[in-house]
Amino acid sequence: MDKIVPKDEEYVFEGKVAVSQTDLDGNITFVNRKFCEISGYARDELIGRSHDIIRHPDVEEATFEKMWKTLKSGQVWNGMLKNLRKDGRYCWVDIEIAPIFNKQEQITGFMSVSKPSPRKNIQQKNKTN
Repeated sequence: MDKIVPKDEEYVFEGKVAVSQTDLDGNITFVNRKFCEISGYARDELIGRSHDIIRHPDVEEATFEKMWKTLKSGQVWNGMLKNLRKDGRYCWVDIEIAPIFNKQEQITGFMSVSKPSPRKNIQQKNKTN
């Protein structure tokens, strides 16, 4: 796939939660319909690809470093992220990511649940950037 060029245009995420699951390396193994809808990608374009496919360049590297450190320690990470859609627009989400454990209590992957970010939080985030 070609590199997506970000546009300064928001896609407003409404309704149900978006769910995705990845392996230990962050490669997508599952997405629900809402995830496809808000990302602008079809399921077959996402499965097997890195979750970075929706990573917006405006999000600081330190955010992802903290996220990975938290997840790999077995903890849940949550925050507000600006995601990049296939069409170049962006979408703000409140996201919670949790490690998935097997019976031996080893981390086997990660599951994320995203919901629309409240407008007041988006406005506040935009003021600080």
